[in-house]
Amino acid sequence: MNQLIVYLVCLFPVMVAAQEPTPPAPVIVAEVRVERFVDRVEALGTLKANESVSVTANVTETVSAIYFDDGQRVQEGQVLVEMTSAEEHALLEEARVRVAEAERQYQRVKSLAAQRSASESLLDERKRDVETARAVLVAIEARLADRLLKAPFAGVLGLRNISPGALVEPGDLITTLDDDSVMKLDFAVPSVFLTALEPGLGIAAKARAYAGRRFVGEIRSIDSRVDPVTRSIQVRALIPNPERTLKPGILMQVELLRNPRDALVVPESALLQQRGEHFVMVVGDEGIAKRRAIRIGTRRPGEVEVVDGVAAGDRVITHGNDKIRPGQQVEVLALDDGSQGLREMLESAR
Repeated sequence: MNQLIVYLVCLFPVMVAAQEPTPPAPVIVAEVRVERFVDRVEALGTLKANESVSVTANVTETVSAIYFDDGQRVQEGQVLVEMTSAEEHALLEEARVRVAEAERQYQRVKSLAAQRSASESLLDERKRDVETARAVLVAIEARLADRLLKAPFAGVLGLRNISPGALVEPGDLITTLDDDSVMKLDFAVPSVFLTALEPGLGIAAKARAYAGRRFVGEIRSIDSRVDPVTRSIQVRALIPNPERTLKPGILMQVELLRNPRDALVVPESALLQQRGEHFVMVVGDEGIAKRRAIRIGTRRPGEVEVVDGVAAGDRVITHGNDKIRPGQQVEVLALDDGSQGLREMLESAR
């Protein structure tokens, strides 16, 4: 009898504790949001100028004047280099005199032919003299133009490789000229993504030289052939460069932004996995946790696309979900909107 009393006395606190309700478990939740989502395909590409040319001489001649400095920006048609052309200027004056004289003779014979004082054959001969003189004048003007090197388009010049008085020959590099207002980015994409490629598709690129900066552009053209060795296809994108920050030759890491869409997104911390299936713990209006199976799509840092299983506005547990059982009462401490860390959310909940 005494042993029974002692047993009941020891069991009484346990029975009382069992009757007391379990306090709600503290959790932090986040709302299922609708956000713009894209599939990313990574590649490496090399920057090129929108237009690029090596400025070289067309004739063998001595440089008489240079009108540019290293790295200078020039306009289309601006004179860069002038070469010795005294002989050509003299020939030009002679050719102009010959043209004027030929035209004068032609007009005189033309008036005589109208009065039938000169034959038609003589008139034709004088007309040929005019055309010949004009052709010689055009040829000399072209020779003179070859001694003036002009910028074929607006852009930035490279380093100067000549000095005044230097003798240059055809093919000698004088400088380079790049139109860097827009940059071309060429990169290879696996052919499995061929159907997703089209002009106008957005891309994002970054380089180690510009840490933290993302440059946005779009695909301009796609090569007509797939490389039979690498099974990839060359793609060219255009990236605006209004600040002239990007330079030709830089290696860029490219993210191809394909299949843009509005998708349901949850924080990655809300995801639970069991036997190859994915779940989230959803908190209803009554504060009861419910486990819900979901089907996920693409991931990106810190977030997961949900294809099926939740709706926009549902509250999913992001912190404490691994300790919650389905049907358990929970207490929402804070709403995780991605703007605060865990410590800040806990401090604001006090």
